[in-house]
Amino acid sequence: MTDVFLSIGSNIGDREKYLKSALIKLAENSVTIEKVSPIYETEPVGYKNQDKFLNAVAKIKTELNPYELLKIINTVEKELGRERVIRWGPRTIDIDILLYGNVAINDYDLKIPHERMWERAFVLIPLNDIAPDITKDGKKLSRIIEMLTDREGVKLYKRDWYKVVDV
Repeated sequence: MTDVFLSIGSNIGDREKYLKSALIKLAENSVTIEKVSPIYETEPVGYKNQDKFLNAVAKIKTELNPYELLKIINTVEKELGRERVIRWGPRTIDIDILLYGNVAINDYDLKIPHERMWERAFVLIPLNDIAPDITKDGKKLSRIIEMLTDREGVKLYKRDWYKVVDV
């Protein structure tokens, strides 16, 4: 089983319901949800003419390889109505693989670690909530977050919104 960190976000419709539904669907597909961060409400990045996002990070365990996991993620996004119309545009659900164990992949379909995660407070703040010992180039997440200019746009929305249940 490999430890994996996923970022999940939504800014259309019942945003919290989409986040919960995504985790439930992932758990039905060879993924064990280990920990889930609080939800943060965040300003959109890239394409600004859209509603605010709800974002969270989940730590999962899986035996799927990164490409098998990506395929399941894409299926879950499609089942939850994700349409890719505008890059960085509005979406019912967005699930990104941030980290997959110690694996590094850099190809057209998949980049691990996620190529922009270290620049985005809406990813690093919830990641820090559940995995504060993660480092990059010897710097702890908390120090990296301090240096980000977009951290002010990340506001705590809800704690304890998803209960991890041992089955």
